[in-house]
Amino acid sequence: MRAGSKSDLIMFYTYVLLSLKDDKRYIGFTEDLKKRIEEHDLGLVDSTKSRRPFELVYYEACRNKDDAIKREKYFKTGFGRRFLKERLKGDLAPVAQLDRASVS
Repeated sequence: MRAGSKSDLIMFYTYVLLSLKDDKRYIGFTEDLKKRIEEHDLGLVDSTKSRRPFELVYYEACRNKDDAIKREKYFKTGFGRRFLKERLKGDLAPVAQLDRASVS
């Protein structure tokens, strides 16, 4: 990659969505984060279409696809879930409160 050439820079994203319907997380990876979140929101992803709506609560960018896949797999382990729980501590409480307030 040439210095200063943004067109050559490809990033891969590991992301965590929070279902506002069941308060559970979905973990995935993609090359186009904005497009993938839109696919989840539109119900185009079989594994999440019944759990909409979602909120993006965390993501990481990697320059290598294999690294993003490794992070996704890590987040799905006990250690990874613990990492996310600690990392997101406090961030998810307002989401849960907002969701409950809209139901009342």
